[in-house]
Amino acid sequence: MIRVLLTAFLISQFALPATAETLNKTYSYFSVGGRTLEELESQLNKRGPKVKTTGQRHPGATRMQFNTRLAYTEKNGNCRVTEAKVTVKAKVILPRWRQRNAADADTRLVWDTLSGDIKRHEEQHVAIAQKYARQLERKLMRLGRQKDCKIAASKAEATADAVLRRHDEAQAQFDVDEAANFERRLLKLMRQRVKLIEAGKIAG
Repeated sequence: MIRVLLTAFLISQFALPATAETLNKTYSYFSVGGRTLEELESQLNKRGPKVKTTGQRHPGATRMQFNTRLAYTEKNGNCRVTEAKVTVKAKVILPRWRQRNAADADTRLVWDTLSGDIKRHEEQHVAIAQKYARQLERKLMRLGRQKDCKIAASKAEATADAVLRRHDEAQAQFDVDEAANFERRLLKLMRQRVKLIEAGKIAG
């Protein structure tokens, strides 16, 4: 689940630093207790991050901000975007189980599979955001010459709005697709994990 903000900075006739990072990702965790699956589910529903778009708590969340920095150059009566840098700032929020060692093997198996899938899900939200950040950069650089920088800035803003709308739609569709095959995916992942445990490749 995501919350997206857009921040735009106008930098006239200055190049952006070549070493600027395109992703700034951090992690935070919320604790859950319990020794059974029922208790864990209750804890996730009670303590999970609340997402504004749904008004509900979720087992994980990613809060993201798009920072767009633009450089304009005015020359011979025209203005165009000469540099565009879009950075994604992502905060991934994941659950951490305090009482894992006190639970039975079956509960640990389900939790380890579920928590791994939660992390994969949130990381994919970040990957989708990066994809659209790069797309936005390309589109901004292709705006071409405008009569003045005011028009160029207006077109840049409209371009950003359009790309971020598509980004939001892609994120929402990803959640729909993931929810549709959740049980099938989790069962498959648990079978794979059991095989790894039996082979001694991971701890149970």
